[in-house]
Formats: sequence, C-alpha cells, structure tokens
Amino acid sequence: MGLELVAAKKCNSAGSKKTSWGIMLGSWMSSMMLAAPGMAADSPRAPNFLYIMADDHAAQAISAYGSKLNKTPNIDRIAKDGMRFTNCFVTNSICTPSRATILTGKYSHINGVPVFNRFDGSQPTVAKHLQKAGYHTGMIGKWHLGSDPTGFDYWNILPGQGLYHDPVLIEMGSRKKHTGYVTDLITDFSLDFLQKRPRDKPFFLMCHHKAPHRPWQPDVKHAKLFENVEVPEPPTFNDDYATRSDAAREATMRIDRDLQPSDYKLKPPEGLTGVELKKWKYQRYMRDYLACVASIDDNVGRLLDYLAKNGLAENTIVVYTSDQGFFLGEHNWFDKRFMYEESLRMPFLIRWPARIKSGAVNERMILNVDFAPTFLAAAGLAVPADIQGRSFLPLLNGENPKDWRTSMYYRYYHYPMHHRVQPHYGVRTERYKLIYFNKIDQWELFDLEKDPYEMKNLYKDPAHAETVQRLKAEMYRLKKELKDENQFENELPKDNV
Repeated sequence: MGLELVAAKKCNSAGSKKTSWGIMLGSWMSSMMLAAPGMAADSPRAPNFLYIMADDHAAQAISAYGSKLNKTPNIDRIAKDGMRFTNCFVTNSICTPSRATILTGKYSHINGVPVFNRFDGSQPTVAKHLQKAGYHTGMIGKWHLGSDPTGFDYWNILPGQGLYHDPVLIEMGSRKKHTGYVTDLITDFSLDFLQKRPRDKPFFLMCHHKAPHRPWQPDVKHAKLFENVEVPEPPTFNDDYATRSDAAREATMRIDRDLQPSDYKLKPPEGLTGVELKKWKYQRYMRDYLACVASIDDNVGRLLDYLAKNGLAENTIVVYTSDQGFFLGEHNWFDKRFMYEESLRMPFLIRWPARIKSGAVNERMILNVDFAPTFLAAAGLAVPADIQGRSFLPLLNGENPKDWRTSMYYRYYHYPMHHRVQPHYGVRTERYKLIYFNKIDQWELFDLEKDPYEMKNLYKDPAHAETVQRLKAEMYRLKKELKDENQFENELPKDNV
C-alpha cells in the first residue's frame, strides 16, 4: 500500500480533510505508475521528517523542561506546538551506541555497537527503509559511528568528534575544511539540503549537532552570554556517595577533581582551593556549556523558520532530542554513562501539526530504541519484525494503550576507558530503579517517588526485600525477552532469581 493511501486513511479516520476515496485512489494509482518497483508512491501526504539531535544536551538545560539554568525559546517552540515527553530514556548512555540504536531500533547487543566500535552499515536502518519507500534522505553533522553513512542520498559528516571552529567535514566521501562555527555550518548544510531536495519526494533529514559536547567551546556571538550569570548549583552538588556502590566513588568525572584546564580554559584565581575552587570550576563549565546550547537554540529557530516560510511546517514531523542525558553538576559530575536519572533521561520534543495536539505532555515511557519504528509507522510503513523498539505513534495520536510498557532495561559496557564507570545493567519502573554493577557484584535500589535525586540506596534495607526480588525478576525477564545473553561479558550475574 502506498504512503498516500495509508496517510489518507489515517486522516479520514481522524476526521481530517474530507476527500473523495475515488479521487485519492486514482491519484495514488497514477503516482504508483511513476514509482520504481517496490517503492511507495511519491506523495505530498507522506510526512517529511526533520530530526534534530544535539550531543549531550540534558533535559535540565531546556526551558520547556522547566530549566532553572537557561532559556531555549526556539527549542521550546517545538514543545509549544507539539508534544513533550517527560520520560524518554536511553538504553545505553554513551554517544556511539545510542546513535546505532536510534538508527536500527535495536539494542546494543543486537546492533553490534555496545561501546565505540564500528557500526556495520550493511544492516537495515530507518534511513534505508524510508529511502526504499521513496524518501529523499540526508545525514548532516556528527555521525560518530566509524563507518560511512549508508541509506542516505546525501551525507556530510564530521570526522569523529569534529571541531567546534573551522571544522573539516566529509561530504559524500570527500574531506573539506570549512570556515565558521560548527553549529552554524551544520545548520547551513541542512538548509541547503532542504532547498535542493527533489520536490516530488518527502524528505528525511537527520541534523546532528556536535554541541554541547565536551570541551564546550562557544562561538563569539554567545561566548559572553553567561559571563556575569551565577549558575545555580544542583541539590546533589555535594553528594558524598555515602550509601552508593563503589562504582559511584570510582568514576572519574567529578567537577572538583576531574575537569581539565582545557575544560574550564582559564587559570583559577590565586589562592582558590577546596569548596571555592570546585564552585569556580562548575561556573566555568556551565557558562560555556549553556553558551553552546544557546547557539543550538538559535539554529533550531533558523530551521523552523525555513519550514514555515516554505509551506512545509504542517506536514513535517520535527523532533528535537539528544543522544542521551548529561550530568550538569548533579552528584558532582559531568558526562553521562550511569543509569542515574540525569544520564538516563533524554529530552524528546516532537511537532507534527497535522496530527499532534499543540502543547501536549506525555508521561509514558519511551526509549531511543522506539524512534525508528515510530518514524516508519508515521510514514505508513510496516515495522520489520526484527526491530526491538515499539512505535509510539498511538501516543502521538493522544491514545493511551493499556499494554504500554511500565519498565525498561538498561545496559552500559564501556570500562575502564575515559571515566571508569563500572559496567552495569538494570531495570527502571515507574517508581523504582534497580541497578546491578556486575563486575563488582554490587547492587543499588532507589525509590524514585520518595527519593527522586537517588541519594539513598535501599538495596540492603530488609523492608524492601520483596521489592528487590520483584525487580530482579522483571530485570531478568526483560533481559531474556531482549535476547541479551551477555555476548560482551565473560560472567553471568551472581545474584539471580
């Protein structure tokens, strides 16, 4: 069935534009005669996709999520005109694995990217499925998957992490150095893609920003934006990890101890030590981080304005997200990796005026593994059976499926490189979180309702013994269901049920 016919059926069932079935069917059949074999017809009713993803942009630095740190008026436009998800989670909180999961709709142990290893571009991806269905596909910005992009009609990517200033980009295999700031340039190339796209095809564009990844280098325009701002410290800034596992104490991503001169860029004032030095480093870190975010926000505005001026806003699905969460001083940390909330939670804002009610807020649990099947379903395509995520298109339609997930499975592998965060896996439900650090055989349990900042580990509390056993059973059920058979580990859990 072609995209136009599928979309027309959905529009009619929702009480949208009234159009004769005969006219639509005739139009669809005529366009199908022009389409390549096996491809859906080019159709103005097939939604376009503009997927904007930042790197390490924490939800707590977006004003639509109630940020006390900054304002993001353009990103907020997506939330205002669409839906804000409050419980979007990553399944492995690190850049490369998350990107592979988003592309494939599969967990790290299935798509083959548990750490910073090379992505096998021969496997199916959301871009390939959409391209086959007649979409014009593009990938611009940070790729960070080792191999060249596949499934894209046009790609222009940063090599590795890329540079903030005057970066090299690889356009369809050819390297070229550009003059300017990376966030502006990625947006420039994205606008160029939209301008030059074939008008007889829907488009799928992945616009991936480098910012606000470490080392947080703002552009001249925003460099002094927070210069005289005292950034609020989070409530857990002075966490002593008293009830936590050894993993929390071992991790080398503390504000006071592990930030480098290249991160805070200025020489600390003479005589500054201890608590005061820690506070100074935090302010330096956060002022640059937030300035990088400000540039992203401006450039999101440029993209949204282009859609509006060119009549594309109504039928374009716009997403703003990050590849994972990030610590902004919570627990005295920067970076991500842990299953704790600031690292686990992703911002996810989505606008689709033709379908989504403006200003909607959804509290149901969605995962980065769900993005690919949702995009396929929104395009009217069947979701392949081997995709592990679930389409949340019903949630976008305002529905509330009774069988929607109430728990999620997480697994992190990367140790000891970069920040010595112990490998771990766990389960998060709507109220509780159970984490198992399998290499050191230590557990953590948090009651997110009573302890949203995750400061009190309840695992050894006899009053929670029944909860622990119930959560273990759910964790191992999910582990089995997802076919996580410890391909990347040499040991099995020591405390099973």
